[in-house]
Amino acid sequence: MGTTEIFLIALTIILAVPYLAWRLLRTDYWAPLVVVQIVGGILLGPGVLGAAFPEYYAFVFNPQVIGSLNGIAWWAVMMFVFVAGLELDISDAWANRRETAITAAGALVTPLVFGAAAAALLLQTPGWIGRNGTYAQAVLGIGMACAVTALPILVLLMEKLDIFRQPLGQRILRYASLDDIAIWGVLALILVDWERVGRQAIFLVAFSLASWAVRALFRRLEENDRWHVSLVWLAAVGFAADWSGLHFMVGAFLAGAVLDAHWFSRDRLDGFRQFLLLAVMPVFFLSTGLRTKWDVGGVAVFGAAFLFLAASVAGKLVGVRIAGRILGWAKGEASIIGWLLQTKALIMIIFVNVLLDKGIVTNETFTALLLMAVLSTMLTVPMVTPKLKQLDLSHK
Repeated sequence: MGTTEIFLIALTIILAVPYLAWRLLRTDYWAPLVVVQIVGGILLGPGVLGAAFPEYYAFVFNPQVIGSLNGIAWWAVMMFVFVAGLELDISDAWANRRETAITAAGALVTPLVFGAAAAALLLQTPGWIGRNGTYAQAVLGIGMACAVTALPILVLLMEKLDIFRQPLGQRILRYASLDDIAIWGVLALILVDWERVGRQAIFLVAFSLASWAVRALFRRLEENDRWHVSLVWLAAVGFAADWSGLHFMVGAFLAGAVLDAHWFSRDRLDGFRQFLLLAVMPVFFLSTGLRTKWDVGGVAVFGAAFLFLAASVAGKLVGVRIAGRILGWAKGEASIIGWLLQTKALIMIIFVNVLLDKGIVTNETFTALLLMAVLSTMLTVPMVTPKLKQLDLSHK
């Protein structure tokens, strides 16, 4: 067969296998489709399918096919991160700045410290720091990975729990939005390359000037033209950020964050995000799974994953509980908010993909963090559902 036919076989597997597992096994309560797709990527990767059926794996996922899939994955995740940046509502967070700042700080700083401590413990053994990474970069990167909240998946889960439009859901959205900005800021700090600091300074200055010009242009454009220009803007900023040494995904987030969501109709923006999740993000999940490795041993990787999970969950719950006491929340709210902010899939996976691309962590560290992201997201709905019922009963 030619490359085209094999590529289409691979695409059929990528789209069909996770969907069938999600539907037939009825996993939606504890594992939304995006989580099943991420797990499917791991299972279809070299550590599982490749180990069990090496000849079949080498035939379907050959270098030419993987190259084609990677191209789709890069563009898919750039568009997804762009939309995540676009949808940040800083004005609402500013209007409630004291409550938002205290909670967002508790939800970010405490799990970061717990995660960094777990990383410091793990990094005493070799095989976890990447070829281009330093000890400090690896510790900070793993710590931030433990603190991440995945805003798009958080919205999806809150809609499932029917709290997204309620006051509690809007509060949680504010906390996660502020943390989202901090996550990309810390990532930019981790990626500072002193050999390219001149390029990065040029990028920041040029981006600031270009953002002012693009915002002025967008005010004069019709919505259809805004969509076309926004994609050109996304590709250009992604290129410039990567050229400077930051990473194209940092550029994608910045490209969206400087634009106003109200310039795009809500229905079209929601439809675009749903299209990305349906049609192209599964390719990113598969390409992520293809990068998993177990060279230090499966037991060690799973052990690291559970260490990170414990640090992440404990840190998030402790930090939010402290914020709740300071702000005088009702009994049970801190636990609900802490567990919902624990949702990690997608944004954390994007975050650690950048760390892997830049050689800050190894494939084994990446695999452990990926497993932690899946497990933490799977815990969210089962843990929150009974707590919401108890909260409702206490208010009656």
